[in-house]
Amino acid sequence: MLKGPEKIVFGWISLLVSLIALGLKYWAWRVSGSAALLSDALETIINVAAALGALWALNVAQRPADDNHTYGHDKAEYLSAVSEAVLVVLTAIGIAWVAWQSWLAPNHAIAPWRGIVFNALGGVVNLVWGLILVRQGRMRRSPALTANGRHVISDVWTTVVLVIGIAFIPLTGFVRLDAILSALVAINVLRVGFDMMKQSIAGLMDEAPDSDTLQMIRAVISENAAGALEAHDIRVRTAGSVSFIEFHLVVPGAMTVSESHDICDRLEHALRRQLGRALIHIHVEPEEKAKHTGIPVLA
Repeated sequence: MLKGPEKIVFGWISLLVSLIALGLKYWAWRVSGSAALLSDALETIINVAAALGALWALNVAQRPADDNHTYGHDKAEYLSAVSEAVLVVLTAIGIAWVAWQSWLAPNHAIAPWRGIVFNALGGVVNLVWGLILVRQGRMRRSPALTANGRHVISDVWTTVVLVIGIAFIPLTGFVRLDAILSALVAINVLRVGFDMMKQSIAGLMDEAPDSDTLQMIRAVISENAAGALEAHDIRVRTAGSVSFIEFHLVVPGAMTVSESHDICDRLEHALRRQLGRALIHIHVEPEEKAKHTGIPVLA
C-alpha cells in the first residue's frame, strides 16, 4: 500500500510533468497561431491546476483520524477529483468560445508544422505520465491520482486528433478546420469532466464497490469464519484507499466471548490481507438471530 508521503511524491512529479507539457503546448500555439493548439494549451492548464489540487488532497488525506474526523481524512481525495471535474467543465466552455471566435474570424496565417512538433512532444510526455498515474492510482486505490491520470490521458487523445487534423489544413487550404478541431477539443473535455464528476460524487455518496469486490469479500468471510454459523447484513463502502465493512456474525449460543472474538480477529486479518487498509465492524449475534439468507460459513 502506497504511504501518504509516497503519494505526495507522485503529486509533485505530476505537477512538474504538467508544467513541462504546458510549456511545450504553449509554444506550439505561439509558433503556429492555431486556435486548436491554443485550446489544447488551455486544457493543459487544468492539468496543472489538477496537480495542485491533488497535492492538497493527498496532504490532507494522509492525516490520521482526530476528534473532529474520527474516520480519517481520506475523502479529501474525492473533493480534489470533484474540483478538478468542475474546472474541466469550465475549461470546455472557454475552449468552445475560442472555437467560435476562430470560426467567425479564421486565421489565414497558420503555420501548423512547427506547432505540430512541439504539441506532439507534449503529448508524449503526457502519455507516459498519464499511464503511470492511472496504474498507480488503481493499484493504490487513490481517487486523486486516478482522476489526474485519466484527465492527462484524455489530453493525449486530444493531442493525437489535433496533430492529425492540423496537418490537413495546409494540404486542403480549409482554414476553418482549425475552429472545428477546437470545438472537438471542447466536446471531449466536457465529456471527460462529466465522467470524472460522476465517479467522484459516487465516492462521496458512499457508493458500494463493484460486484467482483463484494463477491470477494463474501468469499473471504465464508472461508475464514470457521466456528460461526452465518454472516448477514453486509455493508461495504470505500473512502479513498480505506474500506469500511460492517456485518452481523451469527455464532452458537454456547460459544464464549473469547472464542467469538478469535473468529472476529481471524476475519479482520483475512479481509485486510485482501483489501489493505480497512475499518471493520462485526456485530456478534446468537444463533436464534440467524436469518438463513446470509453467507453460510464453510467448515
